[in-house]
Amino acid sequence: METTQNTNLFETMPVPKAVAKLAVPTILSSLVMVIYNLADTYFVGMVNDPIENAAVTLAAPILLAFNAVNNLFGVGSSSMMSRALGRKDYETTRKSSAFGFYSALAFGVLFSLLCVIFQRPLLSLLGADHITASATAAYMKWTVNFGAAPAILNVVLAYLVRAEGAALHASLGTMSGCLLNILLDPVFILPWGFDMGAAGAGLATFLSNCIACLYFFLLLYVKRNQTYVCIKPQNFHIEKAITLGICAVGIPAAIQNLLNVTGMTILNNFTSGFGADAVAAMGISQKINMVPLYIALGLSQGIMPLISYSYAAGNQKRMKETVHFAMKATVFFITAISAIYFLAANPLIRSFMKNETIVSYGGKFLQGLCLGLPFLSIDFLAVGVFQAVGKGKEALIFAILRKIVLEIPALYILNRIFPLYGLAFAQFTAEFFLAIAAILVLRRILGGANLPK
Repeated sequence: METTQNTNLFETMPVPKAVAKLAVPTILSSLVMVIYNLADTYFVGMVNDPIENAAVTLAAPILLAFNAVNNLFGVGSSSMMSRALGRKDYETTRKSSAFGFYSALAFGVLFSLLCVIFQRPLLSLLGADHITASATAAYMKWTVNFGAAPAILNVVLAYLVRAEGAALHASLGTMSGCLLNILLDPVFILPWGFDMGAAGAGLATFLSNCIACLYFFLLLYVKRNQTYVCIKPQNFHIEKAITLGICAVGIPAAIQNLLNVTGMTILNNFTSGFGADAVAAMGISQKINMVPLYIALGLSQGIMPLISYSYAAGNQKRMKETVHFAMKATVFFITAISAIYFLAANPLIRSFMKNETIVSYGGKFLQGLCLGLPFLSIDFLAVGVFQAVGKGKEALIFAILRKIVLEIPALYILNRIFPLYGLAFAQFTAEFFLAIAAILVLRRILGGANLPK
C-alpha cells in the first residue's frame, strides 16, 4: 500500500534520504516552473519589443497575488493534513483537503471577477501607462481574467497531494503544465506562429494550467481508494476546528504573499519611471534570479510534510535532524549559484535580450538581487518550519519584518541615494537582518519547548 510506504518515509527512513525523496521532486517542479516563467520572458524577448516584455513584467504582481490564495488554502490545508496524519486522524485529513480545494476554487473565480471589474484602475496601480497598458491588458486577459481559477487549483492540488508524502505525483502534475507551456509559448508568441506577443504567452499559460488540473483530477480518481486527499463535495464542511487550523497557518502565509505583491508593485512603479527598457531589464533580472530562489523555496516546501508529521508525532530528534540537514544543503548550494550570477550577470541578461541598454541595466540589477539569495534561503526554510508546525504568528511577524519594516523602506531610501540601481539591493538589505532573526527563532523552536505534549 502506498500509505504504508509514506508512513515509512515519515517515521523510519534516514533523514537525508527522506528529505531527498520529498524535496528533490518539489525542487525539480519549482525549477520547471521557473523555466516556464523564463520561457515567457525569453520568447516575448525574441519579438525584440520592450513594450511587450514590459507587459509581462508589469502583470507579474497580479500573478504573484495568486499565491496569496495558494498559500491560504494550499499551505494551510497541507500543514493541517500532515499534522493530522502524524496524529493518525484520517478523517480530519480528508475534510481538510476538501475544504482547501473548494475554498480555492471559489476564491479563484472571485479573483477573476474582481480583476475584470476593476481592470482600468488595476492597470494604473501596476505601473502601466498609455504605452504599456494595452499589451499588459492583453496578457492579463488569459492569465487572470480566464486563468485565475486553473492557475490557483493547479498549485493547491499539488500541495494537497504532497501533504501525504506523494511529492513525485505533485511535481509531475505541476511539471506537466509547465512543460506544455514551454512548448506552446513560441507557437502563440512568435511571428511564425500566431504572432500574439505577450497575449500569446498568456494564452499558453492558461491552457497549460488547465491541463495540469486535469492531471490531478485523473490522479485522484485513479488513487481514490489509496489516498487521504478527497475532493468529493460531501466532504466539504465548514467545521470550526478545521477552518481555524487551516486559517491559522494559511492567513499569515497569504498576508506574506500580499506583502510580496506590494513590494513588487512598488519596485515596478519606481522602475517604470526610468522607461520601458529599465522595466524590461528588471523583469529579466527577476526571472533569472527566480532559479535559485525557487530551488530554496522548493526545498522548504518539500520538507514541510516531514516536519509537520514529526512535530505532531512528538519526534523532536527527527524534526531537528531534518531542519539541520536542509539548512546546510540550501545555504551551500544557493551561495554557489549566487557567486556565478554575480560574475556572469551581463552574459545572462544578454542571453534573453540582445539590447545593450537593457543588458547594462539588467547586469547591475542581477548583481544586486543575487547578493540576498543565501540569506533568503535561510528565511524561506525558517518560514517553512513555522508553517509546518502551525506557528502562523511567527510566519506573519517575519512577513511584516521582511516587507514593511525592512524591504519597502529600503526601496525608498536606496532609490534616493542610488537612483534606479539602489532598488536591486533592497532585498539583500532586508534578508540579511531577517536571516539573523530566523536562526534565533529556529533555535528556540528546535529546542523542544514548543513540541506538542
